[in-house]
Amino acid sequence: MQAPRAQQPEATTVPPATALPSSPRQDGRATAAAGPTLAGSLADPAAWRLYRSQFVTEQGRIIDSANDRISHSEGQGYGMLLAVAANDRASFERIWGWTRANLMVRPDALMAWRWAPDKRPAVADLNNASDGDILVAWALTEAAEAWGEPSYRTAARRIAVEFGRKAILFKDPHGPLILPAVSGFSAQDRSDGPLVNLSYWVFPAFQRLPIVAPEYDWAAVIRSGLGLVRQARFGPSSLPTEWISAKADVVRPADGFPTLFSYNAIRVPLYLAWAAVGQPEDVAPFRRLWGGIEGERLPIVDTSDGRPAEWLTEPGYGALPALVACAVDNTPWPESLETVQPNQNYYPTTLHLLSLITVRMRYPSCLKR
Repeated sequence: MQAPRAQQPEATTVPPATALPSSPRQDGRATAAAGPTLAGSLADPAAWRLYRSQFVTEQGRIIDSANDRISHSEGQGYGMLLAVAANDRASFERIWGWTRANLMVRPDALMAWRWAPDKRPAVADLNNASDGDILVAWALTEAAEAWGEPSYRTAARRIAVEFGRKAILFKDPHGPLILPAVSGFSAQDRSDGPLVNLSYWVFPAFQRLPIVAPEYDWAAVIRSGLGLVRQARFGPSSLPTEWISAKADVVRPADGFPTLFSYNAIRVPLYLAWAAVGQPEDVAPFRRLWGGIEGERLPIVDTSDGRPAEWLTEPGYGALPALVACAVDNTPWPESLETVQPNQNYYPTTLHLLSLITVRMRYPSCLKR
């Protein structure tokens, strides 16, 4: 499932940040944060037990079963979020402990993005992945709110502040831009840079991170993401590609990458629905694409001609069209998606659980029969 990462030497020079955090409030908290709390929102102990048995090791490593059983900061963040949603503090602590010990090996507060069980060293690339940093910081924030643990709040703040300082371009003409990683995607790194990936705009996280890092304008980050979603409508399908050049006034598909709407970008409507931001027309291209699909098949689309390049066929993927239909039209949640099926890979199972959480947090009327 992993997107390509820019390979850089370990000692990469990081350009000066475009925005530095000001002094926080004395308690390090914002006066208010939007969005409902995550804790207890999964409300399906059997689904969490299934997920934990299939993808969470005793040490707390989240296994990407379709990707050589590697682990990555994204998966650790999702696992931590699911543990909070399941009110499972013991599992949360195991996942966070493994993450801290194995991925927090950079000289800053961010995480190395990939850990391979069959390689030595297991971390061969010290570059980060901004979505993983966001997810872990958000999960720590929710855990701190749920369980009153100061160390979680401190860790969340360290990651969020460092992410904002090194990976957000606050002064870009498009509004604040999230670089996919500290190294490899800026205008200094690429002729078509800066590059962005819309699935790294984890909108519900930006509604909650003001709790730990109020000095950043997270609302502006949400606005810039919505603006990019509205611009990145490529080809006859009007869908975003995975990797997008924001060099010019009008964004375009990035050079050297397939022009596909694929594994990463299918999360964009999930995050829009989870945060309940934007307008119905913002998810209209996804609604059109998925409105006529059969069962759980989701197409990977070549945006150059609007045709399916391949299909995602595991049942969990079907939760995404169901979620969009619920959010836009209040369509009842399908009975077939009320439970999580076993013997799927990490990614569709995770997306299924996140979609269920979103429906229970934001659109409970879709669950009423």
